[in-house]
Amino acid sequence: MPENSEPSAKPVVASYCTTFLKPEMLHIYRQVTGLRRYSTFVVTRERKGEAEFPFGDIEVLPRARKNFVKRFWLKYVARKPPVYYRGELQVILKMFERRPADLMHIYFGHTGVHLLPFVEEWKRPCVVSFHGMDIQERPQQEGYDAQMRALLQVVPLVLARSRSLFAALGKWGCPPEKLRLNRTGIPLGQFPFQQRPMPADGSWRFVQACRLVAKKGLGTALRAFAKFHALHPKAKFCIAGDGPMKAEMEAMIGELGLREAVELRGFLSQQDLAALFARSHVFLHPSEMPPDQNQEGVPNSMLEAMATGLPVLATTHGGIPEAVTHERTGLLVPERDDAALFAAMQHVTAETDFLYILGQAAARTVREEFEQGRAIERLEGFYDEARDIVA
Repeated sequence: MPENSEPSAKPVVASYCTTFLKPEMLHIYRQVTGLRRYSTFVVTRERKGEAEFPFGDIEVLPRARKNFVKRFWLKYVARKPPVYYRGELQVILKMFERRPADLMHIYFGHTGVHLLPFVEEWKRPCVVSFHGMDIQERPQQEGYDAQMRALLQVVPLVLARSRSLFAALGKWGCPPEKLRLNRTGIPLGQFPFQQRPMPADGSWRFVQACRLVAKKGLGTALRAFAKFHALHPKAKFCIAGDGPMKAEMEAMIGELGLREAVELRGFLSQQDLAALFARSHVFLHPSEMPPDQNQEGVPNSMLEAMATGLPVLATTHGGIPEAVTHERTGLLVPERDDAALFAAMQHVTAETDFLYILGQAAARTVREEFEQGRAIERLEGFYDEARDIVA
């Protein structure tokens, strides 16, 4: 480089997320704010969570002016997708005339389907990332399946949070050579390893952190804990998170007679969540496949708990076995099997040396395979690759 020359500017990725950000989308915030070789600005239709997720460079797409005659013609006569008849396509294209980018990262597969006309028309590469809930079919949405298959053909790369999603994407017709593993990165400094004294009086502390939704297996966890609590009345179970099942969970806790033993904490800050993990002995996460096929990737909270040295009792569901190795970093049981989960709880609490070894190995797994810096390095490598493919 000549002595007085300026270093070349970083390439720019536009990070598209329909809502920036919901509380459960922390993993997206970590990716967007963790980029090193790339600069980014966020493109969104709705800004939320400013206090929890501060970010300075955000393009909130304005709503297009309503032309009811044109909208009716595009929707019902020309049968165009929503991005056309809502006027979004031109809004996005004009935004990129003002804010050029080298590529766009579209978060969530269904958002990619919505933006398919833009992806096909824009002259720059787009990559789309799948996270679990966005992999299922949508038979109630006319044309969705065909548009999903078209999206997977037109983008240069398809990112997925777990290898378990590769098979599902293959069923959609995604060429295997396009698939890349986009691990969630965990900031280890926020979730340091903790040495935990084991209780001599049976006051075991179990914890689960998740959205209160069906696929998290919360009913299985409560029923298993009820069996454990009957034998260990000083044991406690804390559930951190919120969601549509809260009232159902409260009712179930009462029916099982666990009001004094189970606490619903709601969403916690990262600092408070790390402190909760440090006070706990075992992390539960018995995920299960719900009727809508909303598959789990690799749960962020599970990785955070593992980073602090918590062993995991979970299920052989989705991407969980990619992080939890049975009898090495935790124990895995079948989905919806509260008896098997109870037996696992009994096993690890009866053998505290085994519990300690599992926790050590869990922390090492996150450090070696899910550390945030390494995850960002791989992601930026995928950006490089997508640009090279389209160049």
